[in-house]
Amino acid sequence: MLTTLLDHSRPSPPLDWLTLTDAFEIACMLRCTPPPAADARRVGSGPHRGGIAEFNREDAAQRMRQLLGRLDVPVEHELTTGGLRRRYELHRLSVPPQHRAAYANLLSVGWRQGRRELLAGPFPGASSARRLWRPRLAAAAWRAALLAGGRHVRRHCLGIRLADRDLAAVLVRGAALLDVPAALRPGSGCFLVVVPNGEYRERITESAELAPAS
Repeated sequence: MLTTLLDHSRPSPPLDWLTLTDAFEIACMLRCTPPPAADARRVGSGPHRGGIAEFNREDAAQRMRQLLGRLDVPVEHELTTGGLRRRYELHRLSVPPQHRAAYANLLSVGWRQGRRELLAGPFPGASSARRLWRPRLAAAAWRAALLAGGRHVRRHCLGIRLADRDLAAVLVRGAALLDVPAALRPGSGCFLVVVPNGEYRERITESAELAPAS
């Protein structure tokens, strides 16, 4: 019994950089969206949402499926359409119950480790791997926000509307790692992360672009 308790209290080992970047991107995507309406009371607002995610964009759902596939996490994809004058699509992704504990742990560790890497500031004597992967983590966070966040486009800036303060801080720090100035502004019931139009907006979107599928 004591051994079992110690095993449960032992912290999870850190993720390797590739696994971390994929898990961190999924965690950021989920933080961009509200909990599934039908399950909000049951799944709560934790990072794994009970293994359920909903997106109103197909490209966001397909990206999450791709990431989960790379992490060997099975997922079911259900599409619902509705509306009369204004048609809409709702993409619901569900991790099977027997895989949800591993999925929840992966996302929790990925979010904590990725957030720490981006918010901790420069590391004196950082390894070449850390110098390479921290900008990749920043790009993953922005890719998640551009796919799943609420866009706020104006002539002078690109904005992302978020309800999650921690993710907003991650995006601002991540933009700095990508040599892009970003500002955090309060919105109506949300936080707004804005990037100036022109070369800075292009740099963010180019950094967040997906490589062609192999």
